[in-house]
Amino acid sequence: MANNFPNPKKVLVISAHPDDPEFSAGGLIARWAEAGAEITYVIVTDGSKGTADPQMTKEKLVAVRQLEQRAAAEVLGAAGVVFLGQPDGEIRNTYDLREMIVRQIRTHKPEVIITHDPTTRILDNTYLNHTDHRVVGDIVLDSVYPLARDRLNFPEHEEAGLEPHKVLEVFLSFSNEPNYWVDISATIEKKVAAIIKHASQISSPEDIQKWIPERAAERAAKVSFEYAETFRRVQLLR
Repeated sequence: MANNFPNPKKVLVISAHPDDPEFSAGGLIARWAEAGAEITYVIVTDGSKGTADPQMTKEKLVAVRQLEQRAAAEVLGAAGVVFLGQPDGEIRNTYDLREMIVRQIRTHKPEVIITHDPTTRILDNTYLNHTDHRVVGDIVLDSVYPLARDRLNFPEHEEAGLEPHKVLEVFLSFSNEPNYWVDISATIEKKVAAIIKHASQISSPEDIQKWIPERAAERAAKVSFEYAETFRRVQLLR
C-alpha cells in the first residue's frame, strides 16, 4: 500500500479551489517539498462563492482567498501558485479550459500531478463531492492523456516554445477507490497549520486542530502509520 514511495523532482497540484490542496494532500505536499521537489499549485477557480458572510463581496473574497492560498502554500513549501481565475461553481470541461491545463503541464513539466478523483460523486456516504472537483479532475485526466503528450494538440503551444510532455503518475485525492497510503506522521502539523491559513473558510481553528488529525488517524487504520493520507495512485505506462 505505502511502499515504493516516489521522489519526484517536479509536482503539479491542480485543484478546483483555494484550500483544496491542503485539505486533500497537505501532508504529502510537505513531504515532497522537504525532499527537495519543486511543487507548483494551479488553482482553477477564483473561489468567489465560498462564504456565508452577508458583508462579503465576490471581489473581496477572491483577493482574500488568493492571499490565504499563497500563505498556505508557503507553509507547505510549495514554490508558487498559479490562479486561472475561472468562475467558482461554473466549471465545465471545455476546449478552452483543457488548453489552459495543458499549457500548465507543458510549462511546468511535472513528473507527478495531484488532483481530484473525478469518479467520486459521494464520498463515505457523508460528503457530496463538489461539481468543480469532479470536472477539474476530468479535465486534468483528459489533459494528461493524450492532450499534453501529443504535439498536434494545441499547436500554438509548440509555436510558443512549449514542448509536449508526458506525466508519469497521477495522485487522485478523496477517492472511493484508494490504493495508496502516504505516511504523513512527520508532516501532519504542517498540514494543519496550512489549513488554518484559510481563515475565511474556517469558523474554528481549534476544531481543525482536532478534526484533521482524527481523520488522518482513521485513514491510517489499515496501515502501520500514525497519520495517513490516501490516494488513488495511477502509474502511467512509460
